[in-house]
This record gives sequence, C-alpha cells and structure tokens, in this order.
Amino acid sequence: IIWTTELAAALEKLNDLERQKEEILKFYSPASFINRLQDAMNETDKESEMVNRQLLEKEIDLGTFVQKYKKLRTSYHRRALIHLAAKISI
Repeated sequence: IIWTTELAAALEKLNDLERQKEEILKFYSPASFINRLQDAMNETDKESEMVNRQLLEKEIDLGTFVQKYKKLRTSYHRRALIHLAAKISI
C-alpha cells in the first residue's frame, strides 16, 4: 500500500514536470519567438507614434522627441531585422 501511494505521487509529479517541460518548449519554440518579436515590434511602433503625437501637440520639446523617437525606432528596426532573419531561417 505504501509503495502504491509513493508510486502514484511520483507519477503525478512526473506528469506535472512533463507538462511544465511542454510549456517551456512551446514558449521557446521558433514560432513563439517570432510571435513575441512581432508583438514587441508592434508595441514599439505604437510608442513611437505616441511620441510623435506628443511632439505635434507640443507636449514635449524637439530635443526630447529626437532622443525618444530615435531610441524607439532603432529598437523597432533591430527587432524587424531579427524577425525577418528568423522567418527566413525557419
């Protein structure tokens, strides 16, 4: 009886670990990476549009705009290049 109980507990633990492994593998899969990269690109693009609107509405000065916009667009294009390379390699 004790052995059966221990076996059941060990099998349950094994199943949990296998489920965790599958989730981790799914998270780090190439398709998941490409999707997360696309999401990050979209978010960066929205942020740069927001900074652009702030400049047009005179909420920020030109110097601040240039700094923020350059940083955001550099990040966007870096991600876009990685995204393109990942899609080509898959």
